[in-house]
Amino acid sequence: MSMEEILRDAFGRTIKYLRVSITDKCNLRCKFCVPPQGMKNFSQSEILSFEEIEFIVSVMAKMGVKKIRLTGGEPLVRPGVQDLLRALSGVPGVEELCLTTNGILFSGMAASLKEAGLSRVNVSLNSLDEEKFASITGSRGLAQVLKSVEAALALGFKTKVNCVPCDWNKDELCDIALLAKDKPLDIRFIELMPIGSAFGMKGLSSDFVKARLEARFGKADSLATDEGGRASLLAFEGFKGRVGFISPMTHSFCAECDRLRLASDGKIKLCLCSDEFLDAKKILRSGQSLDKIEEALREEIILAVKRKPKSHSLGRLSDGVFGSMTQIGG
Repeated sequence: MSMEEILRDAFGRTIKYLRVSITDKCNLRCKFCVPPQGMKNFSQSEILSFEEIEFIVSVMAKMGVKKIRLTGGEPLVRPGVQDLLRALSGVPGVEELCLTTNGILFSGMAASLKEAGLSRVNVSLNSLDEEKFASITGSRGLAQVLKSVEAALALGFKTKVNCVPCDWNKDELCDIALLAKDKPLDIRFIELMPIGSAFGMKGLSSDFVKARLEARFGKADSLATDEGGRASLLAFEGFKGRVGFISPMTHSFCAECDRLRLASDGKIKLCLCSDEFLDAKKILRSGQSLDKIEEALREEIILAVKRKPKSHSLGRLSDGVFGSMTQIGG
């Protein structure tokens, strides 16, 4: 049996991608992520240590997982993230280390992150207007975010800018897309998912955004999908970069899903919108020998993946039951 055949769900999808939330803390308070009253963060003892994360990744890499993405919260607020990257880059089977960040701290850490093994960076950016940025995030950090995008490009990172299109930034969508005109960036418009604090909010569809961009820039050429079929990519004439759409609400990509999520408290979530999870931390801290822990973890992961839902429940939720994205891992 090959590695790729080991970690396969009940619908024939092979798991190759693990998103790892290393903290639920964040230095922004984005309105669709953090509730107005704030959040109670996990205690230090509740979150996985870097050694525990490395152990889980090493087990899953033996089972065919090749791509690791560090998320949060904001992953760069946790001290020592370079040490974790360096450790993960040495795990046999791991081929790609990626990071999703809000960009506030990235520019000052970019060189050390690259040295530690990071190769791809996704930067969240939902407005180019200082006042709107502050309204959305609770911070006047727009200049730092733009500086981080430039730093990522200067160091040769494969760089993407993620934007969630909503009523509050709909007049800026073309300006945000224009960041890819003279730079080798991917701008990705991601439909708002009604999870946690975003429950009840209404985003703009990918079709709406595409129509607005084509009205401004002309008809775009469609490219092959990216990231296992999740992002639909367009090439506008005269653009160095590309524009992509991730459309979980209007164009489901569940049939191609190849990912799991490891939350900072040690729960391996099988789907972003499912209560199904595996408590990996409980196994790690069971007091058994490392060999026994690895064997138990491997067996439980295989069983858990068989419970991975066929599709998400976005659009069919009756309430925000799945918690904050800062806890799940964005």
